[in-house]
Amino acid sequence: MVKKPFALPRSFLSLRRRRLWRSISGQQPRCTTSATGARTPPAGPAQDKLKDRTVLVDVEGWLLRSPLSTFPYFMLVAVEAGGFLRGLLLLLMYPVLCVLALLGLDDLRLKAMVMVSLFGLRQEEVARISKAVLPKFFLEDVAMEGLEAFKKAGTVVAVTAAFPRVMLEGFLKEYLGVHAVIGREAAVAAGRYVGFLEEEHADMGRVGAFLEEMEETRSKGDGAVGLVGAVSSRVHHVVSRYCKESYVLSEADKKAWQPLMRDKYPNKLVFHDGRLAFRPTFLAALAMYTYLPWGVFLAVFRSLAFGILPYRISVPLAAVTGMRSRLIAGPSPDSTEQNQAGGRLYVCNHRTLLDPITIAAGLNKPVTAVTYSVSPVSELIAPIRTARLTRDRDDDRRRMEALLARGDLVVCPEGTTCREAYLLRFSPLFAELTSEVTPVALETHVDMFYGTSTKPGAKWLDPFYFMMNSRPEYRVEFLERVTTVPAEGEVGGHGHSIQAANRVQRVLGEALGFEITGLTRKDKYMMLAGNEGVVAGDAKNN
Repeated sequence: MVKKPFALPRSFLSLRRRRLWRSISGQQPRCTTSATGARTPPAGPAQDKLKDRTVLVDVEGWLLRSPLSTFPYFMLVAVEAGGFLRGLLLLLMYPVLCVLALLGLDDLRLKAMVMVSLFGLRQEEVARISKAVLPKFFLEDVAMEGLEAFKKAGTVVAVTAAFPRVMLEGFLKEYLGVHAVIGREAAVAAGRYVGFLEEEHADMGRVGAFLEEMEETRSKGDGAVGLVGAVSSRVHHVVSRYCKESYVLSEADKKAWQPLMRDKYPNKLVFHDGRLAFRPTFLAALAMYTYLPWGVFLAVFRSLAFGILPYRISVPLAAVTGMRSRLIAGPSPDSTEQNQAGGRLYVCNHRTLLDPITIAAGLNKPVTAVTYSVSPVSELIAPIRTARLTRDRDDDRRRMEALLARGDLVVCPEGTTCREAYLLRFSPLFAELTSEVTPVALETHVDMFYGTSTKPGAKWLDPFYFMMNSRPEYRVEFLERVTTVPAEGEVGGHGHSIQAANRVQRVLGEALGFEITGLTRKDKYMMLAGNEGVVAGDAKNN
């Protein structure tokens, strides 16, 4: 028979809830007064004190530095999963949401945002957004001290009152290692959200049910510990009911907490998806929608300029519109010394579909780029020659050798784009084509829209989104040539080509300051899209 959690007297709970923890921020916590009137020393939740225990964490009050700014996350779901028109509707509702907040109708405000953001969306699409898009922005809002507090806890249960559970679960479990997320459920019918949220406190019973299942809590008998914010009244009710001990963070202390640094992320953020490259607060979203018509015009104008005009004209013309290109020429990229195959092989890291075009512009001469089934639209508007590969090793090698014999060739051996400062594993096939290659280090910067996506059917828009930015930037650096032939005493063949590919990867990593990984294209798509990147008709995403 399962025993019920031990319940403390209400008078003791009211005193215990007033305990403030200041040890994390470097200040001494206030003393508490016991029921007998004696002053007792403070007991802050040191990491060793929470070791192997079950901890309930208030997501908004304890973990996030700006708990009241929930609007940007609903805007991200509305735009990324529903489109720009849905995001515009949510933006127009913002004054109403502010009035509801001033009247203290937070629950009604939350339900309104859920209705606009989720109504009609497929359940799996929202789950994908919560796992692939939202974590980047949530991680930027996590308090370092708040995360450190429960780092050694045995079981961590996150409780949210300001978000539907589906919006937080992917982020908390995948990147912070939380074991369970308790929050309100959004109603689903026939696989789509209907826009309704379950009633307030309807999810609180699930907290008690989960804690009763924790074997370590029942065996040790020390009970769960609650970490909550000072204004989280709803979470306070949960903590006071199910936790023997709790710590309440004051607003003054929380303001002193620092954002979590990228190198402190429990799990590295290598991949993320979505089009928006900024946090869409009300003012930022308003600026985006005001700029959007001009951005569409810029994208069309820049695309036509690169597709029709020669590089000596199109590059300066694009610069006038705000598109910046920075060329760093190391050894002469247009050396008269040629490979035996007839052309030079340029190997670059993969940032966007425009990588080969920027290299051609830097060389000021035509090149050929090999691709894995990019969209027909991208091939049609490309100002350079493109050649499709089949992912059959022998066939692809013959095709690339033939292309290299006719002229310069650009290869992106990562096989897919990566937005962050990481290099994926290099496919070694290029190292078998020629005796030396020219590495090209590429870096991009965008201010509004990402020019990459894993969403099927939207790949052809990638170059347009990049050019829609007000000041997109490409940095191109030609590096010293790297030999790919086996050194004296080394064995040739496939094993050596892997070593040569790794050597080129290290050279690019050092030049860019990027971290080298063993992750592949398959890892990216499994993490962001739940598949291997294969779409209908055996076409593969880039």
